[in-house]
Amino acid sequence: LDVYRKDPNIVYAEIQHEKGGTFRSQDKGETWKRMGETDPRPSYYSQIRVDPNNDLRIWELGAQMYYSEDGGKTFATQRVRGIHGDFHAMWIDPANSNHMMTGSDGGIHWSDDAGKNWNFLNVIAIGQFYEVALDNEKPYHICGGLQDNGSWCGPSQTLTREGIVNEDWQVIHGGDGFYAAIDNVEPWIVYTESQDGHLARRDMRTGQQRSIMPEAKAGEPHYRFQWNSPVAVSSHNHTTIYYGGNYLFESTDRGDSWTRLGGDLTTGVDRSRLPILGKVPDKNTLSRNDGVEEYPTITTMSESPLSSNVLWVGTDDGNLQVTRDGGKTWKNVASKVPGVPKGTYVSRVVASKTGEGAAFATFDGHRSDDYAVYLFATTDYGETWKSTCNGIPNSAGTVHVIREHPRNTNLLFAGTEFGLWVSWDRGGNWTALKNNFPTVPVDDIEIQARDNDLVLGTHGRSIWILDDMTPLEKMDGSVANSSLTFFPPRTATTWFLRQRRWSAGQQMFTAKNPPYGALLSYYLKEGVPPETPKRNSEDRTEAAEQRPRREARAEAAEKREGKVKIAVLDKDGKVIRELDGPGAAGVNRTNWDLRANPPAEPTPEQQEAIAAGFGFGPRGPLVEPGEYTIRIKTGDKEATQKVTVEEDNRIAISASDRAARHEAIEKLYTMAKSTDKDRTTIEGIQTALTSARDQWKRDAGKPNAPKIPEDIVKAADELQKKADGLAEKYVRPRPALGNAGPPLEWKPEPLPNQVQNLLN
Repeated sequence: LDVYRKDPNIVYAEIQHEKGGTFRSQDKGETWKRMGETDPRPSYYSQIRVDPNNDLRIWELGAQMYYSEDGGKTFATQRVRGIHGDFHAMWIDPANSNHMMTGSDGGIHWSDDAGKNWNFLNVIAIGQFYEVALDNEKPYHICGGLQDNGSWCGPSQTLTREGIVNEDWQVIHGGDGFYAAIDNVEPWIVYTESQDGHLARRDMRTGQQRSIMPEAKAGEPHYRFQWNSPVAVSSHNHTTIYYGGNYLFESTDRGDSWTRLGGDLTTGVDRSRLPILGKVPDKNTLSRNDGVEEYPTITTMSESPLSSNVLWVGTDDGNLQVTRDGGKTWKNVASKVPGVPKGTYVSRVVASKTGEGAAFATFDGHRSDDYAVYLFATTDYGETWKSTCNGIPNSAGTVHVIREHPRNTNLLFAGTEFGLWVSWDRGGNWTALKNNFPTVPVDDIEIQARDNDLVLGTHGRSIWILDDMTPLEKMDGSVANSSLTFFPPRTATTWFLRQRRWSAGQQMFTAKNPPYGALLSYYLKEGVPPETPKRNSEDRTEAAEQRPRREARAEAAEKREGKVKIAVLDKDGKVIRELDGPGAAGVNRTNWDLRANPPAEPTPEQQEAIAAGFGFGPRGPLVEPGEYTIRIKTGDKEATQKVTVEEDNRIAISASDRAARHEAIEKLYTMAKSTDKDRTTIEGIQTALTSARDQWKRDAGKPNAPKIPEDIVKAADELQKKADGLAEKYVRPRPALGNAGPPLEWKPEPLPNQVQNLLN
């Protein structure tokens, strides 16, 4: 329905009916006139808009945009072009009908010329990921499928300073994207699936893609595939893959040929005989089977990480099947799961690392108006099941996925319709895991074992990564009761980062890279008391009068906690870096940038440049690959951990070159310290001489001022000239404001700058 803004007597309606279409009323709905039969796929769209300034200009939303200038008698579909279809929302500016916005399966677009040309609002992360997969490259990649936006692959981290942008991701499959599976030995081989079973294998090196969808032999019933059909690479043989239809298919040659493992694993029910709202559908049923091409089918499968003979399968008609002999025989254990209504959709089955017969299963009953949380575990091949959902309320929505940590198998994660949940006792109790993570459907969870990252595929807020979840992995009662616990840092890499862009405005999406260097995570039972600020009365007056209130409040909030002291020691026990870390109660995190202490403080010019985004100022050199000790101290409590630093894996350098480079860096580092000290000394002499001579000039002629002997004045003048001449080697004169050109007279860079440039 839509009401004309200028005259609410005029109402338009789209009606789904054998004789339905577009209708108009001029008396607030008392009587109606059928304008035409246009009503695109009403079960999925059913949106109509009236131009707020022209009651005959009508828009109807569908796979295409339908546009009418005669009140719906005739429609054109070529006005809106060049943007993603499947429109579900539209807004027209009441003050200017040329200004419009649409929401479609492709996101948000706006037009300033009544829909002839469109701009893409591509700066907000609203992707709808069904499934995600990870490889083991460095940095690792993520592949996943999105609702009506195909399947994509992209990096978890880029080696650029700006972070991750849309251009870092590439489309690898069309249609609606769902499962992706990456070869665990040859990660350039990726399997992707689009709706209703269309499976493909792609070589990421060449872009070559081949359809490998299993096909029934001529004369046999066709295979049924779910909207979201599961595909998996065997953890025991990387050329073996599994694919779920109404059968579970196995291929030992990457999909070039297929074998059915057993018979039809669904109930095989004929859905045309199943009643909907009490009535068996017939040829007159509108929108019959819309969006669900086939039923019943396999929705989830899992291979045991301990034995390739143990396979699990769940279906959309409620079967939960397990085989112990590689698919020769199957047993349906759905009836053994307590409290789950028969026929409930199996949303996930996941084999556990704790035993060949161990697995988790989740069920989704919302299609039957059942919003209970169903999450179960078994240790005996499904003969008995235990509910493991304590702490997850029904208001969390149905459960989509469960994952087990690869090392700490007591640590579980569950994704529901309204968020993410964590359990530290193997499902005995659950807690919502929030921080800055939004309330959003979590459709898939993966864990990158090497980096210990938690990767979430959400339906509406794209992909989220929790970098290095070691604090979650190691958290237990002993940690919670300790005054200070320093969690083991993961291996750090001295990546060499490049700058990709210059000044490109704000109309682009950029995701953050993980913090550079070594992530340092630690737990404090109590917050560190803040240090008392050292200020005199003049400082306090200036702060009160000049600092904006908002900044003052932020500073006050920051000072409610103190800082921990962090030191980095080399293999000889020498402190090479000192820094502060946050001191709040609970888990804290900071990072060491893999550099030694800066050899100097930034000059005023460098501080201005840093604030403007140019350069970093003086920095210590990157450390050599090897093992370092990190020490964290607060009060009388102290904790240490080792961290391994690796070289950027793109760098090839011989041992002799590395030694020569290290020797040069050590010399430059020492020179950087000494030249900065010399610069400070010379500037101090300059300032003292200038102040004294200026004061003498101001005092000259005053009756009570002491007279400075002429030889002293001349000596000071000569010393000033020498100091100024020497300062030219250490200090660059500040250019005039706004000057970006070269100096009128060329002079070499100051010595501290030369040394720092070489060091960098």
